Amino acid sequence: MSDMASASQGKEHVAAKLAPKVRAENVTSAPGKESRVRFQISNLNFFYGPKQAIFNLNLSIPVNKITALIGPSGCGKSTFLRTLNRMNETIRNTRFDGSILLDGQDIGNMDVVGLRKRVGMVFQRPNPFPKSIYENVAYGLRINGYKGRLSDLVEHSLRRAALWEEVKDYLHKSAFALSGGQQQRLCIARALAVDPEVLLLDEPCSALDPVTTAKIEELMFQLKDSCTMAIVTHNMQQAARASDYTAFMLDGKLIEHNETSRLFTTPSDPRTEAYITGRFG
Repeated sequence: MSDMASASQGKEHVAAKLAPKVRAENVTSAPGKESRVRFQISNLNFFYGPKQAIFNLNLSIPVNKITALIGPSGCGKSTFLRTLNRMNETIRNTRFDGSILLDGQDIGNMDVVGLRKRVGMVFQRPNPFPKSIYENVAYGLRINGYKGRLSDLVEHSLRRAALWEEVKDYLHKSAFALSGGQQQRLCIARALAVDPEVLLLDEPCSALDPVTTAKIEELMFQLKDSCTMAIVTHNMQQAARASDYTAFMLDGKLIEHNETSRLFTTPSDPRTEAYITGRFG
């Protein structure tokens, strides 16, 4: 065989190894039949003015599971997360097309206040209100017109957020007196107070120490029975530990979506493997 033919065969071999392997679960992989879908996203495109940030994204988020969104900075993870409760509408000149269904209902046709009651959100940095611990949790209950004993509901929410035992004697002190990790759990309690069906978490542990991060992850496990969660994280170990499904995004596109154990051990796309092994990102 000539040197030129050998070189040509070598290039073809390398190209074949790098080409994405086609598997049924790749990109549009849906949860198994035993899992009911909470969010069904189809052909989603999102724009900041003329700039497109998300391209033709298709994804299913199952009920009572944790779905992690991973990918390098600027790939569209947080933008996508904020489309799920229409939080992006607070930014001027944004728009999306495609379909986002929550339990079969188009979120574009929902009352936005009602939608955000059903789909709560916790942000990257703790953002408690300049109020007491008690009033932070009670705030959402008051504006949603809840009747009955607010104290019982505040206690229930703080217990769900694994914070009650730490603050029960200081409920009327400023929320700013809490540590960073306690403030983040307070924000989770505030979101849980109105009993959302979905909780969106945008890098909730990025500003926290490892011990507090472990508490938040344990809390997520405890909440799974009553709440569907989607979490944006840059921490590969956190995604592997805490989620049931993982979606990898790159340049505004969904590259791969699968059960977390399968995505981290046998990724279908070489770009996914390159990212989770640290070769870029």
